[in-house]
Amino acid sequence: MRLAPALRSRALFAVALPAALAAGLLLSGAARRGATQEAPPREWPPGAMVDQHLAMLADKRGTYGPADGGGSARLVEPVDAVAGGRARFVLEYRAGPLGIAAGGALFLQVSPFWGWSTPQVVDPFSAGFTTVTCSDAAVTVTAETVAPQCLRIRIDGAPLPADATLTIDYGAGVERAIVDRFAESAEAFYFWVDGDGDGTRKLIAADPRVAIKAGPPMDLRVTAPSEAGVGAPFELTLAFLDAAANAAPDFTGAVALAGAGLELPATVDFTAADRGRRKVMARALDAGIRTVVAHAAGRDSSSNPILVSTAPRTLLWADLHGHSQLSDGTATPVEYFEYARDVAGLDVAVLTDHDHWGLRKLDMEAGLFEQIAAATRAFDAPGRFTTLHGLEWTSWIHGHRHILWFDDAPAVISSLDPGTDSPQGLWAALRAAQANAMTLAHHSGGGPVPTNWEIAPDPHFEPLVEIVSVHGSSEASDGPRPIYAPKKGHFVRDALRRGYRLGFAGSGDSHNGHPGLTHLGQPCGGVTAILAAENTRPAIAAALRARTCYATSGPRILLWFRLGAERMGAVVAPPADPAAKSRYLGLALGTAPLARIEIWKNGARVAAVAGDGTFERSLEFVDSERRSGDHVYFRVLQEDGHAAWSSPIFTE
Repeated sequence: MRLAPALRSRALFAVALPAALAAGLLLSGAARRGATQEAPPREWPPGAMVDQHLAMLADKRGTYGPADGGGSARLVEPVDAVAGGRARFVLEYRAGPLGIAAGGALFLQVSPFWGWSTPQVVDPFSAGFTTVTCSDAAVTVTAETVAPQCLRIRIDGAPLPADATLTIDYGAGVERAIVDRFAESAEAFYFWVDGDGDGTRKLIAADPRVAIKAGPPMDLRVTAPSEAGVGAPFELTLAFLDAAANAAPDFTGAVALAGAGLELPATVDFTAADRGRRKVMARALDAGIRTVVAHAAGRDSSSNPILVSTAPRTLLWADLHGHSQLSDGTATPVEYFEYARDVAGLDVAVLTDHDHWGLRKLDMEAGLFEQIAAATRAFDAPGRFTTLHGLEWTSWIHGHRHILWFDDAPAVISSLDPGTDSPQGLWAALRAAQANAMTLAHHSGGGPVPTNWEIAPDPHFEPLVEIVSVHGSSEASDGPRPIYAPKKGHFVRDALRRGYRLGFAGSGDSHNGHPGLTHLGQPCGGVTAILAAENTRPAIAAALRARTCYATSGPRILLWFRLGAERMGAVVAPPADPAAKSRYLGLALGTAPLARIEIWKNGARVAAVAGDGTFERSLEFVDSERRSGDHVYFRVLQEDGHAAWSSPIFTE
């Protein structure tokens, strides 16, 4: 089966979030009682997004009137909503004890991120047409669209009294409302209340929610371990997806499996209880490169390549960075981890929602971060599927970093709080807590905000950098699938030139609820391959700190990179004889025909070989001028545009 094109997450993120911020969608209101903005310092670092930073500070420091955020809302009747489809939603807002003053307003905010129709009151023949009626005839209401996906309902004449209701019929026109393209069980409709009319608005306590169902199954993903031992059992993940890569639960029937040199079930039967996903066991009979082919509904799907040998590496596939509905993504934390484990077939997953970004904020609402922590603990299964606690430290001044905790009981560290509003403050807080933790800078080369590399990464807490994600590659301006809004001097290659010893990770930075498969239907994605002793938190921490890992733009490309007996990520001494020859060797096994493989030294390509239409290539670089301070890495480019990068090997 082939996956139909999906909405482009990177393009939506690049446009929707700045537009949402500019319109005040992520903030408490256009004016904030008691909120002040800091006077700008004499000099901001290059690439800083000062307006965003000051707006988020004002949002966090704002105070509210007693009627702000009052009242409750509900969905009047169940709705059969399908991702990317159209539906009608009748919502009822009931005023709180203080009501809403004349001149005050209620705001309906649907998610500004993933394609919902903007509520509008002008054209009943266009999507998103909305009507508003009030239960109190003395109250006049005036509705207007004030921003993408946001409708303001102004209270005029008499105040809206306690317990009076407003009925909002969203999608009342002939075209109804276009629904979020991505499925989740409990998507929120957000209601803000400016209770006294001073321009300061606050979210009500609880959001009405609706289930967004996946579309029909269009694709079958078959995921296998990338390396397996001869005669050893291994697990296959079979999962059906709809056209937008949502997990599609409605497939029932038989899936036929085949694979030369493999012992596996000839047929796997899916029932309704399986929800479109199954784990099955297989075994490799002899050494070689193997592939599983699955046949269902008249179409074939192939797994990633499996290298079978007598001494396989323990290679874990991880997505170390992604978001849920608790910041600016979709899906609940439970659905996020279910997708990672049961659909994408990941070995390691981390949910890293923002400290202060999105409609609700982790650093302002107690209990949100605990929801993430609880799901993280519930899904952690050492030896089978490992979860780490995570958080995105969302600095619009110095760039975003996500935090990985390898122990339990983390706490929100806000990029807006005094003392932790700089990278040094972040690392100091982790050190003071004696945290077994790690930070990674991401989308460092450009949009939405670059990394401030003037501040050297803490060598203990930051041994890695995220080189690729849904935003694109931050390797260099001439790299594959480059990041949008690139900023000269902020790329990973620039950081390496400064002498920073950074290994490479890839992550989805998924906002669509699809960790591990963010690259499907998107311009780019990202995963990390971790060479660890076992699938446990301590072993994963040790491997990441040693930089024995590499990044891909999403597919499970296999690579090896060595300097003699030293693996990627190593720091080696310079040769005793300056003229001695050092042999670097890179090998690649792609998921598509290879276009080219390359070795890069100190920012320059020093060796390359073109593809020959096959999935396998190797390359040697003999360096007779290896010096202190050198860094060398291996890059793999496929004909389909996807890529992989080894962590560098450093010379002391």
